[in-house]
Amino acid sequence: MPSFQPVTAVLRALDVLLAVNRLKQASVGDIFRETGLNRPTIVRMLETLIHAGFVSRLPGQPIYLPTGRTLDLSSGYQKHEEMALVAAPVLARLHRQLQWPSDVAVFDRDAMVVARTSRGEGFVHFNRRPGYRAPLLGTSLGMAFLAFCDEATRASALDALSTSDDPWNAVIRQPEKLKRLLATVRRNGYATMNPDYANSSYNGTASAIGLPILLDGAAVGSVNLMYLRNSIDEAGVVSRFLEPLQEGATAIADALAGLRAGGS
Repeated sequence: MPSFQPVTAVLRALDVLLAVNRLKQASVGDIFRETGLNRPTIVRMLETLIHAGFVSRLPGQPIYLPTGRTLDLSSGYQKHEEMALVAAPVLARLHRQLQWPSDVAVFDRDAMVVARTSRGEGFVHFNRRPGYRAPLLGTSLGMAFLAFCDEATRASALDALSTSDDPWNAVIRQPEKLKRLLATVRRNGYATMNPDYANSSYNGTASAIGLPILLDGAAVGSVNLMYLRNSIDEAGVVSRFLEPLQEGATAIADALAGLRAGGS
């Protein structure tokens, strides 16, 4: 338990900074829609963040941008680096073999942080980059991890999401349904993207299947395969791509185990 109650003003400033960082360029109205904070509070937080050097304002325009100093906030986070290192050749091989892009991600409290991606600027560009936080209950990356992680990690993650109003998190308030969903993932060996998340992020045009990356039987990350729904359906993806994706997940796990054991 924390020793003190959280400082509300600090939490609000962080909410505003996260919104500006996600949006890249944001007006006060944009930040209001992202955070729900009232506009005078948003303006005070923006002025504070500008003073601290984390946000700047476009000259003559009410538009706010993150500054390069925001990079300092992530410089101490290293959990994704070893996963990115071992996954890079596997993702490249999968992309050459399967033609659809993949991500590999690691768990971070209430989301999966994308460590490496094979997405590019070509025919399929889903606009997701390393550092993207994929929702646990919205994405195949998150569901694959939750289904195969240890009980304590799962309980902590669900507790962190318990107050979220995102539609894909509503299942937290239906624990028996959630148990059945996770049991289905374990039985099938793969997870799928939540339709609400697909509609929100991709207008329903894209979906994914995701698999856990397992060490000693527990998930330490996850890998997915993204596809366009007008090109192939889920059954086709599973039939054609599940086995090589499973081989890819195993290859990443083996490389990760070797790295942790001191291999090259």
